[in-house]
Amino acid sequence: MLPSVFYLNLDSLELQAERTVDPTLKTRPIAIISSIDNSGTIVSLSHEAKEEGLYKGMKVSIAKKKTHMVQFLPYNHVLYQRVNKYAYDTLSIFTPVIEPKGMSGFYMDMKGIAIHKKNAKDIGLSVIDKIESRINLCSVIGISTNKLISRIITNVTFNSIDEVCPGSEDYFLAPLNFDVLPTARLKPVYRILDFLLIDKIHQIQTLSKRTLDFRTLFGVHALQLANEASGKDSSLVRTPILKDHLLEQTVLPRDTNDKNILVPIIQNLAEKIAFQLRKRKQIAKKLVLEIHYIDGYSSNKSANIDFLDDISISKVCMKLFFKANTRRISVRSILFNVSQFKPYVEQKNLFFIPESRNMKISKVIEKVRLKYGVKSIKRANVLQALG
Repeated sequence: MLPSVFYLNLDSLELQAERTVDPTLKTRPIAIISSIDNSGTIVSLSHEAKEEGLYKGMKVSIAKKKTHMVQFLPYNHVLYQRVNKYAYDTLSIFTPVIEPKGMSGFYMDMKGIAIHKKNAKDIGLSVIDKIESRINLCSVIGISTNKLISRIITNVTFNSIDEVCPGSEDYFLAPLNFDVLPTARLKPVYRILDFLLIDKIHQIQTLSKRTLDFRTLFGVHALQLANEASGKDSSLVRTPILKDHLLEQTVLPRDTNDKNILVPIIQNLAEKIAFQLRKRKQIAKKLVLEIHYIDGYSSNKSANIDFLDDISISKVCMKLFFKANTRRISVRSILFNVSQFKPYVEQKNLFFIPESRNMKISKVIEKVRLKYGVKSIKRANVLQALG
């Protein structure tokens, strides 16, 4: 099997984007922060800022006390999204099969390219050069036979491009820290590995050969962990499916896990979803909640929406939130993705009176919002939470 899966990582995309827009920042110590509020945290920072003693995840209030040399820039989601789109369009020159990974990563299936006629690294260098010439960004590429290995390469290499040959995946992984494996970062798995004093992947590889013990220790995660430790990944590079969906999201004014702040924000997003669904006269078979934390990890849960009133949809969204938000880490942003729509048929039944009453309230609020705008009516607790 030829190494045909590329993973391109736009290292510190936020930082690079800011310096491209404003070249005067190229030699300055800068830190990009989640919010201008002192309770915000550092999302990305330059080498010069690191030399001042700052680090990713550091509270802005602490960082400002530590140094007066660093310039703090607010997180510019619109700019970074635009750069991400330019990068995607540029990579489309080389292959139509591209799968975005977050804001700064892209999987590329290069089977359609004549890799057998040309060295894979040479093609990778062409991709890097094109990204740099078109959008002035530096990138790193990992090349292997699967998505897992290609992505891990970009996390550990010191070069702009590296390749793992077919059959050597387990040798490549053996000396690495276990936390490069997605399953090893799951809380129950991480705790067991930590308890067993395991820190390298070769130790997991050895333990996985004792099949019964391994299954006893890691349960439902055993097979996936063993596969990842040996470098196996059968997942395909999939292009995003353009589908009809609604997105409602918010970046918190300050990072927090305070329920008194998060609950009103969830209610506000739920009411926006209800408003949009009533306009469409549709319910949704799929509602996905994504909670993004300050340490880069996220949690998600899904449900369906069977009603169109604010109260019922708020209850569904709130239930998802409490199921998904099981960490004590501060939340940076919350997103709801609604899809798989179908026409709403109102229930004509005495047993649905509470929903009918809720719908009447929702329609009164809706009339005001249609006349004066969506933001014309907000709950008092929402206004307080959003500052």
